[in-house]
Amino acid sequence: MARQQPPPWVHTTFLFCLLSLSGAIEIPMDLSQPPTITKQSVKDHIVDPRDNILIECEAKGNPAPSFHWTRNSRFFNIAKDPRVSMRRRSGTLVIDFRSGGRPEEYEGEYQCFARNKFGTALSNRIRLQVSKSPLWPKENLDPVVVQEGAPLTLQCNPPPGLPSPVIFWMSSSMEPITQDKRVSQGHNGDLYFSNVMLQDMQTDYSCNARFHFTHTIQQKNPFNLKVLTNHPYNDSSLRNHPDMYSARGVAERTPSFMYPQGTASSQMVLRGTDLLLECIASGVPTPDIAWYKKGGDLPSDKAKFENFNKALRITNVSEEDSGEYFCLASNKMGSIRHTISVRVKAAPYWLDEPKNLILAPGEDGRLVCRANGNPKPTVQWMVNGEPLQSAPPNPNREVAGDTIIFRDTQISSRAVYQCNTSNEHGYLLANAFVSVLDVPPRMLSPRNQLMRVILYNRTRLDCPFFGSPIPTLRWFKNGQGSNLDGGNYHVYENGSLEIKMIRKEDQGIYTCVATNILGKAENQVRLEVKDPTRIYRMPEDQVSKRGTTVQLECRVKHDPSLKLTVSWLKDDEPLYIGNRMKKEEDSLTIFGVAERDQGSYTCVASTELDQDLAKAYLTVLADQATPTNRLAALPKGRPDRPRDLELTDLAERSVRLTWIPGDDNNSPITDYVVQFEEDQFQPGVWHDHSKFPGSVNSAVLQLSPYVNYQFRVIAINEVGSSHPSLPSERYRTSGAPPESNPSDVKGEGTRKNNMEITWTPMNATSAFGPNLRYIVKWRRRETRETWNNVTVWGSRYVVGQTPVYVPYEIRVQAENDFGKGPEPDTVIGYSGEDYPRAAPTDVKIRVLNSTAISLQWNRVYSDTVQGQLREYRAYYWRESSLLKSLWVSQKRQQAGFPGERLRGVVSRLFPYSNYKLEMVVVNGRGDGPRSETKEFTTPEGVPSAPRRFRVRQPNLETINLEWDHPEHPNGILIGYTLKYVAFNGTKVGKQIVENFSPNQTKFTMQRADPVSRYRFSLSARTQVGSGEAVTEESPAPPNEAAPTAAYTNNQADIATQGWFIGLMCAVALLVLILLIVCFIKRSRGGKYPVREKKDVPLGPEDPKEEDGSFDYSDEDNKPLQGSQTSLDGTIKQQESDDSLVDYGEGGEGQFNEDGSFIGQYTVKKDKEETEGNESSEATSPVNAIYSLA
Repeated sequence: MARQQPPPWVHTTFLFCLLSLSGAIEIPMDLSQPPTITKQSVKDHIVDPRDNILIECEAKGNPAPSFHWTRNSRFFNIAKDPRVSMRRRSGTLVIDFRSGGRPEEYEGEYQCFARNKFGTALSNRIRLQVSKSPLWPKENLDPVVVQEGAPLTLQCNPPPGLPSPVIFWMSSSMEPITQDKRVSQGHNGDLYFSNVMLQDMQTDYSCNARFHFTHTIQQKNPFNLKVLTNHPYNDSSLRNHPDMYSARGVAERTPSFMYPQGTASSQMVLRGTDLLLECIASGVPTPDIAWYKKGGDLPSDKAKFENFNKALRITNVSEEDSGEYFCLASNKMGSIRHTISVRVKAAPYWLDEPKNLILAPGEDGRLVCRANGNPKPTVQWMVNGEPLQSAPPNPNREVAGDTIIFRDTQISSRAVYQCNTSNEHGYLLANAFVSVLDVPPRMLSPRNQLMRVILYNRTRLDCPFFGSPIPTLRWFKNGQGSNLDGGNYHVYENGSLEIKMIRKEDQGIYTCVATNILGKAENQVRLEVKDPTRIYRMPEDQVSKRGTTVQLECRVKHDPSLKLTVSWLKDDEPLYIGNRMKKEEDSLTIFGVAERDQGSYTCVASTELDQDLAKAYLTVLADQATPTNRLAALPKGRPDRPRDLELTDLAERSVRLTWIPGDDNNSPITDYVVQFEEDQFQPGVWHDHSKFPGSVNSAVLQLSPYVNYQFRVIAINEVGSSHPSLPSERYRTSGAPPESNPSDVKGEGTRKNNMEITWTPMNATSAFGPNLRYIVKWRRRETRETWNNVTVWGSRYVVGQTPVYVPYEIRVQAENDFGKGPEPDTVIGYSGEDYPRAAPTDVKIRVLNSTAISLQWNRVYSDTVQGQLREYRAYYWRESSLLKSLWVSQKRQQAGFPGERLRGVVSRLFPYSNYKLEMVVVNGRGDGPRSETKEFTTPEGVPSAPRRFRVRQPNLETINLEWDHPEHPNGILIGYTLKYVAFNGTKVGKQIVENFSPNQTKFTMQRADPVSRYRFSLSARTQVGSGEAVTEESPAPPNEAAPTAAYTNNQADIATQGWFIGLMCAVALLVLILLIVCFIKRSRGGKYPVREKKDVPLGPEDPKEEDGSFDYSDEDNKPLQGSQTSLDGTIKQQESDDSLVDYGEGGEGQFNEDGSFIGQYTVKKDKEETEGNESSEATSPVNAIYSLA
């Protein structure tokens, strides 16, 4: 069985996964904004002449932009050409040829302009060309006569098409030409024979050209070969002869180049494209081709060989791939080589593409347009499609080469700027608008989203927002606590909050708050954490007889709030559940197993958030066997250790290990684990090598070069693992050059003038040979310097005397006595940092409120940072309070603004205070110089709570209040406000408000009553308002009998409740009714349950006493004449309402000699009597009264 790793889409959380973390801020479409090009055709636009022409240009903006076009740099009047139209709400051109016309007439260079009142955006210059697929010229080709063994080139010369056609060779009967090392097609389409053989006459050769747009194939007239030979019989047996050429009488000769000609050539290639070098040689026997680079190795990660090693392709060429390459053609007669000098040029490519600039009125900003290329490209700025030089002057704008600086921007500065950078190999055009807006923060996503995530996953919460100035965004959890950043949380510049590993305690409501000087906005995301789906009992590999029943278990644990779906795959395809299969919640049963059921079965347990997989393999045996359970009753134990290990089939990179299994101790062996130990790097330490099924006792082990192995085997059954076997004899493999290089290569400065290169050293199984060492190479990036190199035996090397914080290219290559490892990857490292040399300038402070200010500053030049810019940091301290008598702490505090931010907010300041502030640039080394000290004053705020608020109760008539002045007045105190209210249990009185002078700190209050308590709330006031209140309650009234007082209070509380009064009235009414019923009963007589005082059971022979009662209405124990029994078992008079009590005949009852009553009244009968008599007397109200009497 095996647990498979779920695919990456399994742990989907929500929409945030597809969003960029560093994307530019977008202006909402309901706000005014200049145009932005959103879609356009490619620069080289080739169209099919059979279709209408479509040149795309779409843009967005507010108001919606209008469009116009130029053709060959002149205005293209669409209205004058009936074939040309423009799509609605779009700038896309449609040229319709259904009514005639030639597409070639419209070839040229087109450019789209999208304009609204805030500016004009431009598309690329789109070169429109019509696809061409010309016919092959008719020609009669004479047979080609060639001597056997001579070289031959069959030229294709396809007609020029647009785009170039795909060339391939076939016979006239459309059979493909077999190509190999001897016969192959060159990149130019020609067919080359390094040497011609007699069997080449068996077919003709026709060049074919396939044109992409028209999907047509043009075929050239075929070539026929006539081969002159000294051996006229084409004996097929000679084709595989070890000396085929001499057997056919063909003279052997040294190689010579068919393409390219001569011994040297040159080739130019553009950066980012593929470099294709080709060498085709003739000779007998057919030469082999090998490729080399002078002064270095071929880039193994980008180089690949094609066309039977005759072509070398290097993908994604960069400047470091320039140099001299040579191909070596060799056979047993000799070798020659051809040198190709490669020059890498580059069309312009972006280093810093200009981005849209969104500013608030009065803010500063800059547009940067940096590109590189070879030759160095020139930069031209335009505004709204016109050269910047001819645009109206703008005093707030300054052009400095590749940068435009804007200072104190105003609404009138809105425009679209174009940067065009070009050289002889191409151009780049970018639009970037400057938008000046004054917008309070707003949220761009739906409110109160619900997000469900899986425990322990990485999760990101998005909070898209907008505002101008750009708001500062903070995250809070459950509406409280500090800003979430650091530790398990990370906040990106675009406001997204990443939770690195979700835990149960991370569940809750997350609030993002965006703030700028114009206000704030917030949104919430409710995060629910769900348990992961896990298969805790996986299906196991099984071997089953044909015709038996197999059950594959799959028991799953999942979050109960998610819907679980369990499905099965067979051989990684959905399993069809036929009538021989039964799928249950936790298993799959297969009845009557057949050979076709053999294969892998995967259980897939999935919810809408995640899934888990487990796989098992079912092996079906053809022979039917009767299972036996003779071992079932025997005790099971761990297996005995394997023994007699033997190494055979000794090879350079493998060995066969055989062992004799030990006793399985009544539990079949399921697995064997083979371990190894080597005596060079970690002697005495055993490592797992491989694992094998319990059914084998011999296995081929794959080995690494130059390791002195010894092996041991461990057996495993369901009880546990055996002791390891005794070790095998040792076997040392031969050495070889390393096949890998060290990992985790890093370059970091530990001082300002060095760079420490470190890596993780390789272990014994990757050393591959003795004397393992590392070749460390480094050079400054993008300088074309030669590589510096040194050989190191450890895992670090320090490069000294480096410039401050300069990028270096680093390579670390493994080498042993057998040779070097593969070409290593290039890693970028940096030399050490020094302290920044410049401070932020033009620091501006704006007071937001009594506790916060906003900062804005100018960016320092990158060369003055002398390292990686960590943050801009503000140091500030409270110089004094405007309250002259108040002492303040002048401890320095700091606020950091990470990255390239040029604005920020400092909060948690003390109101009514004088502050000083300095700013610095911070890199990895530390702080740079301080900026000019700025001073600012915070306005008056609300005070803190009064200190030491005390409530005392000297007696039952008065309460004394005392307090001290607030610790932080935050302004000039104008008084105190006291609010108090009386309460008694849940009853609350009317609130009373008292105002006091700022100097008063005592107050005595007269109590309204001695029972009620009081709740006091006291706050201090400034001109801004009341500050934080402190709350206290008066103590319980002093009383010697505290419990009695408490009881009295509770009684008073209950007695005033309406529900209690109603309950008491209902009880009184019920008692009155019962008394009336009782009186009627006593006045009429009846049948009452009576028992002898002594527990003498009633005899069954006495029918009068079966129910445990008797009649006493006359002396003879008989009912009076004319009476009848009522439903409740009492005697009811028909002729007389008088009972015997009225006559004095039994009203007093009968007494024993001691004066006690003979019988007793009972409310309930015994269980036996109740079962025999369903009388309701036991529960009647009258009996209840008697039982209480």
